[in-house]
Amino acid sequence: MRSPTTDRARTLRNNMSETERRIWSRLRNQNINGYKFRRQFPVGPYFVDFICISARLAIEVDGPLHEVNSDQRKTEWLNRAGYRLLRIPVNSVDESLDDVIHGIYLELTQPSLPLPNTPTPQRFAPPTSPLRGEAS
Repeated sequence: MRSPTTDRARTLRNNMSETERRIWSRLRNQNINGYKFRRQFPVGPYFVDFICISARLAIEVDGPLHEVNSDQRKTEWLNRAGYRLLRIPVNSVDESLDDVIHGIYLELTQPSLPLPNTPTPQRFAPPTSPLRGEAS
């Protein structure tokens, strides 16, 4: 028995918009510098249109029916989870798919956000030696 999440993801993949299909044709098979993308992928309580897990980059294609408040909540949740979110308006894809793909490439090559709850590297003081009269 499949989970409801799997069923929902499958439904979303089978009903992608033409714009999403055009982008997917360029993202699939590691076509962008070897980065692997997934489509209609569940992340926490949300599904993202495209995601590169290794680069912590999520991509959303925003059509005219997207809701600003809902989009903002999704963006904030993904950022807190350590993902960068790139929102691409449908008309940008219609105007120049090559420019959109180039923008995705540039975003992939930028440093990603630190993972949540990951300690930042710190410099450690060299260990003290009790042989030199230093307290341990």
